[in-house]
Amino acid sequence: MFFVALQAHMKLISTDDHVIEHPRVWEDRLPRADLEVGPRIIEMVPAGAPEGSRPGHVWLYEKRQYPQIALNAVAGRKPEEFGLEPNRFDEILPGCYDPKARVDDMDADGVQAQLCFPSFPKFAGTVFLGAEDKQLAGRCVRAYNDFILDEWCAFAPDRLIPLVIVPLWDPHLAAAEIERCAAKGAKAVSFPEATTTLGLPSFHTEHWDPVFAAAEETGLPLCMHFGSSGKPPATAADAPLAVTISLYGCNSMYATADLLFSRVFHKFQRLKVALAEGGIGWVPYMLERIDYTWERHRFYTGVDIDTRPSDLFRRNMWGCFIDDVSGLSQRYTIGVERITWESDYPHSDSNWPNSRKRATEVLADVPDDEVHQIVELNARELLGFTADLDLVSGRG
Repeated sequence: MFFVALQAHMKLISTDDHVIEHPRVWEDRLPRADLEVGPRIIEMVPAGAPEGSRPGHVWLYEKRQYPQIALNAVAGRKPEEFGLEPNRFDEILPGCYDPKARVDDMDADGVQAQLCFPSFPKFAGTVFLGAEDKQLAGRCVRAYNDFILDEWCAFAPDRLIPLVIVPLWDPHLAAAEIERCAAKGAKAVSFPEATTTLGLPSFHTEHWDPVFAAAEETGLPLCMHFGSSGKPPATAADAPLAVTISLYGCNSMYATADLLFSRVFHKFQRLKVALAEGGIGWVPYMLERIDYTWERHRFYTGVDIDTRPSDLFRRNMWGCFIDDVSGLSQRYTIGVERITWESDYPHSDSNWPNSRKRATEVLADVPDDEVHQIVELNARELLGFTADLDLVSGRG
């Protein structure tokens, strides 16, 4: 049977992309007294660079230097040219930091809408968790969120979907920030896929209940990007970086097992958790293994004994993929309604500017109604995103 993947009426909505913050994000929003210690861009030659090297752009925050302003923002390059740089704004596509240029790049890529994770603050805002001055850090979190809501996404609210961060050091402040941002139009919250590696309490405590309650009440999903916990998968100290890149999906596997065997989804039954950039090919085996473990070991290990973990996954969790043919072949085991698509612009996993073309290829054997669910409708339901539809219908 032949299916025509990605018909013209189907819109690609990506649940994982990245914004590179422009140099004045915090300078434009922090009080004057904070400007010397708040995040700002300076130019300097990287330590250890050969003599005569061109100065790079570096974030300076609380007198600490953060040299990778655009980690792996290599969209548009050939794989032979990929690396962990660039180190300057003039070495990356304007679409990384300029919303008008981003929309133009989305048009070239055939993508309708994007949900963008932070860069300098790290995926879940953990740079501010490590700050010495937590009051300043709180102002920095709010400034970032206002940038996303009032500048980045406000430029094209029908194309750019607001994802915000929270002050992770205080769950009550985090809950209040979720409520503040939801009132301003936020659609999702970035949250670490593990917390203990950051020195914070686990999902198995009540510590995060204010955050989970606020996310549940506002309907904002917690988006857990792999690596946001600050602990990438590793084997040997001398293993090449390709090993870690290949294993990054393990972060999402750990988060899935951790959440499904916690009390989180039992206590917060309407809470939504979206895994970002972890792929989906592992999900069938992981759910099978988790259910097998539950069947045989639930009576003595202190976990819930009444609800099958895979049922919780299919009620409360979503995954996403870039190029996951094996996962798509097992979509019924995962749950078609649990799968979303991502483009990962501007990082090296992205197929830009050929995302729509590649998605058409990997979805070629999937029935049209399921393709529509996977590339568009599931993301709309997850994020409550209808801005572009409202604009067309006149409801916005």
